[in-house]
Amino acid sequence: MDIWSTLSDTFLDWESMKAVLPEMLKVGLVNTLILAAASVVLGTLLGMIVAVLALSSKRWLRWPAKIYTDIFRGLPAILTILLIGQGLSPITRHWWGPNPYPLGVLALSLIAAAYIGEIFRSGIQSVEKGQLEAARALGFSYTSGMRLVVIPQGVRRVLPALVNQFIALVKESSLVYFLGLLASQRELFRIGQDAAATNGNLSPLLLAGIFYLVITVPLTHLVNHFDKRLREGRPVESEDIELKELAHANR
Repeated sequence: MDIWSTLSDTFLDWESMKAVLPEMLKVGLVNTLILAAASVVLGTLLGMIVAVLALSSKRWLRWPAKIYTDIFRGLPAILTILLIGQGLSPITRHWWGPNPYPLGVLALSLIAAAYIGEIFRSGIQSVEKGQLEAARALGFSYTSGMRLVVIPQGVRRVLPALVNQFIALVKESSLVYFLGLLASQRELFRIGQDAAATNGNLSPLLLAGIFYLVITVPLTHLVNHFDKRLREGRPVESEDIELKELAHANR
C-alpha cells in the first residue's frame, strides 16, 4: 500500500465524515459555541471586576486581583478544568446533579477572566490621564468619569484582544470533554474523537478540525481588521466632542 492510500484511508474517509456530519452540526457545533460564548460573557464580567481591583489605589484590593490573575494564568487550562470540574462536583451535585457542563463553563470563565482582566487593565491604562482630568473639570465625579469616559475608551481599544480571547475559548472548550460530558453535551472534539475511535480512522477528527477553522479563521481576520482600524488612530477631537456631550447629558 503506497503512502497516498495510507493517508487517504487515515484522514479522508468520506463515508465516516458524512456519517458524523449531522451530529457535529446539531450537537458539537452548538455546544462548542455555547461553551465559548457563555465563558466569554462571564469571563468579561469577572474580568472587568478584576481589572478595576487591579487599578485600585488600595493595596488590599490590588493584591487579591494580582494573585487571582497569576494563579489562573499560570496554571495549565486542563488542570484548572479538572480541579474545578471534579473538585466542586460533590458540592454542586445538590444543585444540578452529576451534570459537569456548568462546571466546565465556570472553569473556562475563571481562566478567561484572568486574561480579560489584564486586557481591560492595559486598555484602561492606555487612556490618557488628561481624559479623566477633563471629565473631573467638567463636573464628573471620579467614579462617573471612570465609568462613562475612561473605561469605554479603554474597552474600545482592546476589542481585538477580546476577540482573540474568544478564539482561544473556542479552542479550549475542547478540554471540557475530560469531565465526561453527556452525549447531548459533547462538543466538536469529543464527537470527532468518539467517531474516530469507532471507525478506526482519523477522518472525523479532521472534520472537527475543519469546523474549528471555519469558526476561528474568519474571527482572526476580523481581529486583524479591527487592529488595522485602531492603528490608524482615532482623532483626539472626536474624543473631546464625545466627552463634552457626556458632560452635557450629565447635567
